[in-house]
Amino acid sequence: MGREFETLIYDVEDGIATMTLNRPDRMNAFTAQMMLDMIAAFDLSDADDDVRCVIVTGAGERAFCAGADLGSGGSTFDYAKRGEDAREEAKVNDVYRDGGGRVTLRIYESLKPVIAAVNGAAVGIGVTMQLAMDIRLASTSARFGFVFARRGITPEAASSWFLPRLVGMQTALEWCYTGRVFPAQEALDRGLVRSLHAPEDLLPAARALAREIADNTAPVSIALTRQMLWRGAGFDHPMEAHKADSRAIQSRGQSGDAREGVTSFLEKRAPTYPNKVSSELPDIWPEWKPREFS
Repeated sequence: MGREFETLIYDVEDGIATMTLNRPDRMNAFTAQMMLDMIAAFDLSDADDDVRCVIVTGAGERAFCAGADLGSGGSTFDYAKRGEDAREEAKVNDVYRDGGGRVTLRIYESLKPVIAAVNGAAVGIGVTMQLAMDIRLASTSARFGFVFARRGITPEAASSWFLPRLVGMQTALEWCYTGRVFPAQEALDRGLVRSLHAPEDLLPAARALAREIADNTAPVSIALTRQMLWRGAGFDHPMEAHKADSRAIQSRGQSGDAREGVTSFLEKRAPTYPNKVSSELPDIWPEWKPREFS
């Protein structure tokens, strides 16, 4: 099953959705349309109970995403001068919302695990969009760069929140201060990516990891776990995590998934979890309120 958008290809096979950024002639450079396509694709993956895991990669061999499309020249980042393109951005109180941030916030809310398979150059939004993804695998030929200061702008896509949590403040500041492009090995050494793979082995490795999740775990448990860890990163006290844990384990312990998980383990067979993310996701966050741009 597949669906092709204007700037990406969306394909689902055996429980794994693959989103391929598809502007290879422009090194998969990011546009307002790509923002809209990515948000819509994550809406699709969340709504489809057959999707157990999402992989995001880039078309071609050169790039995952080479950052914002600079076709508008010096006014590329001046939303007020972008005319019709600006209509794709949400304007609130005279401020245009950053399109990259709209993507990362949508990924942050994903109910399915998200794996990045970084097949080539990933700079600017090409790397910051990955920060809201759960696990990043990279080709040995991949390169990364937080190049914003070298373009006269600042980090975007909520990366000032995500990046220090992933690699620590010192590394985050060094990469953003220098704006240099660095190799995949440095990304691995500093904790940005989980593993490096030969180019031809990258997607098979990502699919093997997705397959391990899809074949062995309860989808509702995974959706809750993803929320618990990502939201918990912003808690100011472990008591908030304890509240969520308590509600989650109580709800899950009474579920058909828990019965199936224990029974299949005792019977030494593959599990078949009955509960659906689309209709049976418990609310363990009664005090959680969606954040709005203002």
